[in-house]
Amino acid sequence: MAENNVLVRVDNLVKHFPITKGLLQKQVGAVRAVDGISFEVKRGETLGLVGESGCGKSTTGRAILQLYRPTSGNVHFDGEDLTQLKGEDLRMKRRKMQMIFQDPYASLNPRMTVGEIIREPLLVHNVATQAEADERVKQLLEVVKLNPAFSTRYPHEFSGGQRQRVGIARALALQPSFIVCDEPISALDVSIQAQVVNLLEDLQNQFNLTYLFIAHDLSMVRHISDRVAVMYLGVMVELADRNELYTNPLHPYAHALLSAVPVPDPKVETTRKRTILVGDVPSPANPSSGCRFRTRCPIAQSICAESRPEFREVKPGHFVACHLVS
Repeated sequence: MAENNVLVRVDNLVKHFPITKGLLQKQVGAVRAVDGISFEVKRGETLGLVGESGCGKSTTGRAILQLYRPTSGNVHFDGEDLTQLKGEDLRMKRRKMQMIFQDPYASLNPRMTVGEIIREPLLVHNVATQAEADERVKQLLEVVKLNPAFSTRYPHEFSGGQRQRVGIARALALQPSFIVCDEPISALDVSIQAQVVNLLEDLQNQFNLTYLFIAHDLSMVRHISDRVAVMYLGVMVELADRNELYTNPLHPYAHALLSAVPVPDPKVETTRKRTILVGDVPSPANPSSGCRFRTRCPIAQSICAESRPEFREVKPGHFVACHLVS
């Protein structure tokens, strides 16, 4: 892959949250939210990131943007290592990276009008005068298909879908090149989800955006993503082109996830074999030895407990972390 075609490169990213106890808050362990993952996001593409709740998807997105400072590892954005940047240097870089949050109810300040919310990034980064910012707010509201006259209203006056559009407008204010979409549709009604996803696709084409799209909905991820990565308990287990992953999943966990997606053909659905996972997800504070998935894997062998499988390329562009995939 040509280096100038890569916008974000993540190398062995680790984020552990300390577990403390007692009056002196002595550290007695750590929650291994993200435990050594590596991948690349190409310019202009959408990389989907899927997995169960608590597997580290959102932490990965926030660690890339340095909202959480990584415990170790590197995040290269546009050729610069973000983990080495501080203060004003990092603030300048943040203009090009934005986030659309999961909950449109919690991510908007209820005491600010919609216009103030969208205008805030422009004024914080001092890239526009008050008059220019007002004009930009109107443009952004039109871009996300909202009436510019809504700029004087407060978030509680809007529906969930409209609030998420305000969040998208705020993310676009500084003209970023990379946006982390942290489950942007999971809190919305099903009827609204497709509208928001279509809007994100239109904006990507219009402004040449690059997305990291974090989601639970596997059918929606297939629709919007160019490539899809699968996470389990802080590690990445598979990464491939969306059609390759959905038609030929190699990792047992990816296979189980995709077998749970209903097929809109009754004949196919009745003959399809489901992979039912038994047991619970281990605690990220005390993950199992070797392969993280081995305690629930239907084909686990003794080697799976002995060493952690390498995340390797088994076909061109198809990466998997499994001892039993050749």
